[in-house]
Amino acid sequence: MGNNLRKLFSPYVWGNLYGMLLVVVMLCIGVKYVIDIYTHHGESIVVPDFVHKQLDDAEDIADKVGLTIEVSDTGYVKELPPDCILEQSPVGGKRVKSTHVIYVTINAATVPSIPLPDLIDNSSLREAEAQLLSMGFKVGDPEYRPGEKDWVYGITVNGRPVHTGDRIPKDATLVIQVGDGTRDYADTTLIDQEEYEGLDVPEDEGDKSEDDEYEYEYRWEKVPADEDVPDAIDERPLPDATEPETSTDPVSDNK
Repeated sequence: MGNNLRKLFSPYVWGNLYGMLLVVVMLCIGVKYVIDIYTHHGESIVVPDFVHKQLDDAEDIADKVGLTIEVSDTGYVKELPPDCILEQSPVGGKRVKSTHVIYVTINAATVPSIPLPDLIDNSSLREAEAQLLSMGFKVGDPEYRPGEKDWVYGITVNGRPVHTGDRIPKDATLVIQVGDGTRDYADTTLIDQEEYEGLDVPEDEGDKSEDDEYEYEYRWEKVPADEDVPDAIDERPLPDATEPETSTDPVSDNK
């Protein structure tokens, strides 16, 4: 028992314990110091305002203060030149660490185009206007035509019809063609097929040209003779005719 106590309190044992504790402390201090250097702890930079500056100029300013600029998106403003910065994140004036990345949106050189969604003959006027405006399009006054009221029958851009999937510039004005609630005689899609089934529609003779060929069928028929007509004309009694008188003169008879 006494030997064990002497070994426990011997300088050799306590020296090892103190040495291990010192190594642990040094490791903790070293790790913290390295992390501070790596993360630039305690250092901060005020983000400059890059909005409405050209991309090249903004990159030069960012390099001088230890920041990095990266283009994340493009937009289009007609009044601003191409490569002009429209937005940035983080915004100007915010404090960030050095080497922080600033994400910017720049102005495109040409007007971006967007494919036209499936609206024609598939939506009402209100639905079409709401969807087009949410996509960034400009919508003009609707154009009315015979058909179901407020139903979308077509879309035009500068008077030219467009179709689903066509890419249209965002600054273009779209005109929606909708029905005015009246039926067009030529629009057979609005006619109840069961109601008019079996009805013969006469052909419009005005559509025939003078060069059309016509076929004629000739048929000969024997006309029966009139039974009231006598076979001989001399047997027909004359109107108001009288029989001749018989002669009684003997001389005449002898002759």
